[in-house]
Amino acid sequence: MTSRDEAAREAAALSEKLHRHAHLYYVLDAPELPDAEYDKLFQRLQAIEAEYPDLRTPDSPTQRVGGKVLDGFTKVRHRVPMLSIRTETDITPGGASAFDARVRKELGLAEDGPQVAYVCELKFDGLAMNLRYEHGVLVQAATRGDGEVGEEVTQNIRTVREIPLRLNGKAPPVVEVRGEVYMKRADFDALNERQREKIAAGQKNEKVFVNPRNAAAGAVRQLDPAIAAARPLSFFAYGLGEVTPAGEGGPDCPTQFDWLQQFAAWGFPVATQTARATGAIELIAFHENIGRQRDALPYDIDGVVYKVDSIGLQRQLGFVSREPRWAVAHKYPAQEQLTEVLGIEIQVGRTGKLTPVAKLAPVFVGGVTVTNATLHNEDEARRKDVRVGDTVIVRRAGDVIPEVVGVVPESLAKPDDQRGPLFTMPHQCPVCGSEAVREEEEVDYRCTGGLFCAAQRKEAILHFAARRAVDVDGLGDKLVEQLVDANLIRTLPDLYKLGFTTLAGLDRMAEKSAKNLVDALEASKKTTLPRFLFGLGIRHVGESTAKDLAKHFGKLDSIMDATEEQLLEVNDVGPVVAQSLRTFFDQPHNREVVEQLRGREPDGCGLSWEEGEPAVRAPKPLAGLTFVITGTLPTLSRDEAKDKLEAAGAKVSGSVSKKTHYLVAGEEAGSKLDKARDIGVEVIDEARLLEILAHGVVAD
Repeated sequence: MTSRDEAAREAAALSEKLHRHAHLYYVLDAPELPDAEYDKLFQRLQAIEAEYPDLRTPDSPTQRVGGKVLDGFTKVRHRVPMLSIRTETDITPGGASAFDARVRKELGLAEDGPQVAYVCELKFDGLAMNLRYEHGVLVQAATRGDGEVGEEVTQNIRTVREIPLRLNGKAPPVVEVRGEVYMKRADFDALNERQREKIAAGQKNEKVFVNPRNAAAGAVRQLDPAIAAARPLSFFAYGLGEVTPAGEGGPDCPTQFDWLQQFAAWGFPVATQTARATGAIELIAFHENIGRQRDALPYDIDGVVYKVDSIGLQRQLGFVSREPRWAVAHKYPAQEQLTEVLGIEIQVGRTGKLTPVAKLAPVFVGGVTVTNATLHNEDEARRKDVRVGDTVIVRRAGDVIPEVVGVVPESLAKPDDQRGPLFTMPHQCPVCGSEAVREEEEVDYRCTGGLFCAAQRKEAILHFAARRAVDVDGLGDKLVEQLVDANLIRTLPDLYKLGFTTLAGLDRMAEKSAKNLVDALEASKKTTLPRFLFGLGIRHVGESTAKDLAKHFGKLDSIMDATEEQLLEVNDVGPVVAQSLRTFFDQPHNREVVEQLRGREPDGCGLSWEEGEPAVRAPKPLAGLTFVITGTLPTLSRDEAKDKLEAAGAKVSGSVSKKTHYLVAGEEAGSKLDKARDIGVEVIDEARLLEILAHGVVAD
């Protein structure tokens, strides 16, 4: 048992830390701890105060909701306090049973008595909001603040389209509807993409947001409503504040569920997953059902909320300290945790993509122990400034690969000489030593080893042997894996050196199967140039492109030796494909593999095909011009417009730069249009685009 003096010192330290992090989270919108880490500290303080009640001070974090009003906003005193809901510490199904048992005990219900009716809701990860309506018109919006006093943010909330400015139908003289302002994941990703474009364009004071909750809270607390209006905020209604009694025109809803239906009738969004439940068994079923849906939801939640449905029973149960007895938040396993970066290694994918991976001190997150987390690419690793020795926030959602969300401020504040070096992507593949290159306008580095790289070996063999390539019947995943793991195949030519004796000696390989595979390998030697070219697995070169290349050049040597300019003359070949072809054939080891495959036996593999004369080359009137397409065009889809431009020889880029000649803009064009105007790129519409395509020239 901890002594009282030790407990007092620990409680004081915990209180100071919790106050600091609550201020960062609620006031400054700059959280440094994942919710799960904050909850651990809070629960430890609760345990100490339970053991030594005299240590529970009036200013303890356990006695208040937390947070203060920002100086830039008018203070609003809530007529009905916005108190927080108790968090159930047991994240297993037992947490639901424990809540039901507490409610039944408070109501004095016997074990064989009637079941309690509940409403089950989602626990959103956003910003709590109180909306005050007078005679059906929105007159005030206020944040929760410390539960007693919040911040008025009416002008910003008016920009949230999901919040009605006037209630539908009959409304009481005064009603306060409470809910959550949040940001959908897709909107958050789009917002961060726009932020990155602004940063790349040199705009100062811009940043990339850590998570949707932080972005939503930051938008609501903007002093300039125009900035808030540019942020894609959403809203769900789930609670009631002050309301005029029924006798004065207000609705008299006897249950929480009825109030939610009333909110929907007034025009508020209410989560469709909301459901009624009776007893602990149905609470558990709801918790498990939402848990299965969690990662597929378009927004973040960290648990569910159970509320006693009857308003009368809610009043009977009342409150204890800062929390209602009639409600509880039942969380899921934390999706974010803190841990230390032990190292950064490079993982080579089966297509040659190089991915930096943080090696972590083991941490339990998202229901599993995590030791590795992706840093995605060099740009992301450097933007987040992740270094060896840093303490980082790691996130895992469902089956999604764990990722490093960011570095905690304490690590970032250290001098550079006390941190590891800034991450830089190596220029050689760590597996085969081949050159690693970053293609134009791409974020990823890729190994150029191709057929030579062991990390890409299995995929390269399966692709080469596929039915649409050289077609080696009977060569499946399991057999290729066995051959590569036994080191019987290092490169594609080794495939044709396999003999009957070697194959028959493999596990689960009968003599008949071995003979059939030997026959299939022999049959595959007679192929076509498009099939062989496609089988090489050159990035961006699909079946259609392989056919166009074969038709255009007629011979493999002509394709291998063609310049990027000559490759761009081929139908369906743009700058990205041309660069990929040149990168592949510029590697000596790739050329060596090709020569071995088509070389005459016995030294070569003996693959052969008919070759012909090159096709008559059509002119490319838009060669050398770069276009960018944004917004919705009247008749063409973006893909259709891109295909037409590339067929005419133009390059179609995904981002606007000084190298862009024309921006094709449709309806709802976004930041790309603004950037084009800023740097002087000519903006055209679909009609002008079709005119350019029809005439083959750019007319003033």
